[in-house]
Amino acid sequence: MNTNRREFIKKIGLGTAAITVGTSIIEGCASIAKTESKVIVTDAMHYNRIIGANDRVRIGVIGFSGRFRGSLSKAFAASSKDLNMEFVAVSDIWNKRREEGAAYLSELQGNKIVAYRNNEELYEKSETDAVIIITADFQHAYHATEAVNSGRDAYVEKPLAESMADNIMVLKAVKETGKIVQLGSQRRSGNNYKTAADYIKSGKFGPIKVVEMTWNVNQPDRWRLPDVVAGLKESDVDWNRFLINREKIDFNPRIYCEYRLFWPYSSGIPGQWMVHQIDTVHWFTGLNYPLSVVANGGVYMWNDGRINADTLTAVFEYGPKNDPDPTKRFSVIYSSRFSNSAGGVKEIYYSNGGELNLDTNKVTSNGGLSKDHAEKYPAFGLKENLLADYELASTATQVVTSANTGTDSDTVLHMRNWMECLRSRKQPNAPIEAGYNHSVASLMVTESLHRGKKVKFDEINQTIVDA
Repeated sequence: MNTNRREFIKKIGLGTAAITVGTSIIEGCASIAKTESKVIVTDAMHYNRIIGANDRVRIGVIGFSGRFRGSLSKAFAASSKDLNMEFVAVSDIWNKRREEGAAYLSELQGNKIVAYRNNEELYEKSETDAVIIITADFQHAYHATEAVNSGRDAYVEKPLAESMADNIMVLKAVKETGKIVQLGSQRRSGNNYKTAADYIKSGKFGPIKVVEMTWNVNQPDRWRLPDVVAGLKESDVDWNRFLINREKIDFNPRIYCEYRLFWPYSSGIPGQWMVHQIDTVHWFTGLNYPLSVVANGGVYMWNDGRINADTLTAVFEYGPKNDPDPTKRFSVIYSSRFSNSAGGVKEIYYSNGGELNLDTNKVTSNGGLSKDHAEKYPAFGLKENLLADYELASTATQVVTSANTGTDSDTVLHMRNWMECLRSRKQPNAPIEAGYNHSVASLMVTESLHRGKKVKFDEINQTIVDA
């Protein structure tokens, strides 16, 4: 911490302070004990300068990952010179990734990058204004809470949270601090998705009746890193910091490297893939989360010791709360498998008049009633102008299902939106509420799968209960 920063803290009279947030693991998950964790915020971590119009904005990286190297760093670089921003620091609890991150960013930008052993060290010693968080799924909410309580804005990869306790914690922290937080739901910045949202909200499409979503791959090694697991030693990482508010267990290199296969460190399919697609439902309709969810699936193909399902189907019911009229509700059918890639990634919205297909980026009368039926069935929302093809503005990119997705135009636009909001202080395209809501939906799927029951969300107590 430099002299100017020390003097600033002295002048505003900050005493030694700490914020303690109690968290507990979501009820019903016997695989992990309830624990209490603390997110400590020191006096130095409260410091945050006011960014001037001509000031260079300094960014730290929390967790150096393949997703960051292959996509987010390049998306940031696409706008960094224009918006006068730069990477200055990286934090990683794995010595190898920490060194690789500093070397990679130094080469990318041509300036020295300071590497820190952990987030607390970065927040205490670095002059960063904001951070990009790309850590393990179950750590996102915790690390985002640390970031905003330290006075930093944040870009946080999805899913936001893998427990309701963490989901509640991070929402509260962001709302109380007023920091700018963008969730990595890049569809919200895609031109075709924006056009689809506007079209549905206009009423021209008619009431949604069914949404079909798939995410299918045929990848035996998806989320597997056997060579890395074999070479990882406990002395290379800070295992206790990795576990944060999860149950303290012995070092397990598979959990560290292949966490997406193991609950409660990741839900796998729901948190990795489904949250992207279910977020569009919330966005297009203004509904925050499902009325109910029932899910089924398991490890049907790749029996390699994983816990999380490689095959999953979930059925959601959406609609206005406390409205008994069934015609105002609709179903979302989501399915995903690792054993056969046929069908790929699909998102299709159906009304009584036709379909809105986010694969072809067109609205058509496919499957809908003809104009001859409009007078007889007006309640189903058939709209005259639906029947002509309506082409959605496209970003000219397709969803990539390979493990290394690279940089796509939606991610570039999404990162730029966050960067612009750091200066304007406006809310970004995917604010904290979007992450809270997609996490509720994802956790409902996970809970239904684990309990073998239909579930619903108790909004008052912010818990998932049997339906």
